[in-house]
Amino acid sequence: MSDAFKRQAAEAAADAVDSGMVLGLGHGSTAIFALRHIARRLAGGELHDVRGVPCSRAVERDALELGIPLTTFDSHPLLDLTIDGADEVGPDLHLIKGGGGALLREKIVAQASRRVVIVADETKCSPALGSRAPVPVEVLPFAWAALRPWLEALGARPVLRTDGGAPFVTDQNNWIVDCRVGPLSDPAAFAARLSDRAGIVGHGLFLGIADEVVVAGEYGVRRLTRPQSSSQEEGG
Repeated sequence: MSDAFKRQAAEAAADAVDSGMVLGLGHGSTAIFALRHIARRLAGGELHDVRGVPCSRAVERDALELGIPLTTFDSHPLLDLTIDGADEVGPDLHLIKGGGGALLREKIVAQASRRVVIVADETKCSPALGSRAPVPVEVLPFAWAALRPWLEALGARPVLRTDGGAPFVTDQNNWIVDCRVGPLSDPAAFAARLSDRAGIVGHGLFLGIADEVVVAGEYGVRRLTRPQSSSQEEGG
């Protein structure tokens, strides 16, 4: 996705932020444009009394540098709005997230929000989850060797994510396994298997979580809303 499309989608979503809101601040190369737009609106006096809960330590640093006040779940356990990106958007606005490594915190923040708006470009949309992006799975380092054959038995092709030759380490000091699964005929069933397995602390299937997806492309910006029947289909 070009930076222009990223910015268009993110700024369109960030225009929905109102004064007094407590926000979930998403992680990634698209969500950063929303963060910057919110910061500009605050600095220009268009917004006031806005606070955010960041989805990662990196977002926390970015928000502080941009002058966005932060808060915590201790003070605000329920958020008004979360704006975040996605690696893949499937039918009924089901998502794959976690390419940036913040999937566990992203899901915690999203599930604690009254409304979740995802920003993406049109190339992220697919007819079936798993067609484009692997499913990131956050695992305890202790469990990885045991989980590998189990994931393969599910039909996944698990690859341990690395950073400079060493395992990529999340903000929770866990590892991430990227699982190529191909098009998922039943993502809810696959999500349930992952959620039930000891040693897996989170996965990148976000099913029934997004309320709206703002999609930008060469034909402009579109807003997709989730059918009510698909609400909260998985909680893992």
